[in-house]
Amino acid sequence: MKKPTSWLKSVSAFANGSGGVLVFGIADDDTVTGIEDVKTTSEYISQKIKERIDPFPEVNMRIHRMEEGKNLLTIEVLKGQETPYYYRGDGSTEAFVRIGNESVVANVAELKRLVLRGKNSSFDSLMTDYDFKDYSFSKLRERFKEWNGTSMPEKSFESFGIVDEKGKLTTAGALLADNCPIRYSRLFCTHWNGLDKSGGQVDALDSAEYSGSLIMLLNEGVGFVKRNMKVLWKKTANSRIEMPDFCERSVFESLVNGLIHRDYLVNGSEVHIDIFDDRLVIYSPGGMPDGTKIQERNIDTIPSTRRNPVLADIFGRLGYMERQGSGLNKIREAYENAANYEPGMEPEFYSDRVMFMVTLKNLNYKNKALKDEALNRALNENEEKVLKLIQKNPQITQNEIKEQLQIARSHVQKIMKSLVERGMLERIGSKKTGYWKVK
Repeated sequence: MKKPTSWLKSVSAFANGSGGVLVFGIADDDTVTGIEDVKTTSEYISQKIKERIDPFPEVNMRIHRMEEGKNLLTIEVLKGQETPYYYRGDGSTEAFVRIGNESVVANVAELKRLVLRGKNSSFDSLMTDYDFKDYSFSKLRERFKEWNGTSMPEKSFESFGIVDEKGKLTTAGALLADNCPIRYSRLFCTHWNGLDKSGGQVDALDSAEYSGSLIMLLNEGVGFVKRNMKVLWKKTANSRIEMPDFCERSVFESLVNGLIHRDYLVNGSEVHIDIFDDRLVIYSPGGMPDGTKIQERNIDTIPSTRRNPVLADIFGRLGYMERQGSGLNKIREAYENAANYEPGMEPEFYSDRVMFMVTLKNLNYKNKALKDEALNRALNENEEKVLKLIQKNPQITQNEIKEQLQIARSHVQKIMKSLVERGMLERIGSKKTGYWKVK
């Protein structure tokens, strides 16, 4: 209390964020010490907020009388509408934001976002100098017709928030143009060789860089993942069940989330898709809009917060996402419903001040690892005997091997199939006139 700097910074951060509560009368070790003169203390707090926080935020003070006869004072700081709220002290004027449990100085991108919020605006709604007539929107028109069954009316460009009455594009409009002029709206995709980016002899198995309309980035990103993943399958009585490395629905929802909710105020950074042997990672610039950390929250209770409301609304109208914001749940639920899902393979979400990351496990990696282990194991006694017999007589039949080794023909078939899969044995020519080759 005697050093108001720390809690005043929290007042600034709470007002610039989603609000918060400060409690006075509790020590650092969580013991209740109480406040002797509540009236004087509350007046002091109110005075310091008026002196040091500009503009003055909306706060509610409450006195709480404890059973021990001690009094607590809580200060509820409401979410501010006139952001940014600056703290003036220590020889400087700074705006603070809440990151997890800390109040930190707002960086350039965060400060710009606070200024926009104070004007009841967003980055994607800002006007640009780009003329609508100079840009094409074929991807947007195609998707609109595909989803709605009719061509997109010209008046929809204005009602969607893509162009203003003077024919100038909004930032959202520029991001949706086929030849998008915003250079850092790009998608980098890489299929790495191994479990990390070190790669070994070959760093990347496949890579691509995409630019253009957000719709094109979405389509190309999903296509890149499909091109770089395997789909296993197993037979059933009447059909077969496909088991892809990654759940396509989860990939789609994760990429939509990354493209639409990314922080476009962060220059010099793009959305990335990185595929490794055991996982797929989608990275997008900008953390949670409210400054919390997704890994510390229950995704079932996270309210829909749209950093780019114009883009989110357009993607909702195109059927790419739902307006109530259930993308993270869809990512998780789609994985849990996959035929080859096992506990421990659920998607992981991580965010910090500068990024949001979704990690999707390779649902077939465990089986692949077991198969690789089997392929690399040493030969057993019967396998060695089979190879020796074939080396002596490349045209030997399975029945002849069965008779010489005194084992079941089904066992011989199993051994030879394993040797073929491991690249140690190859059939040359037809079943009747061909021969076996030991490699």
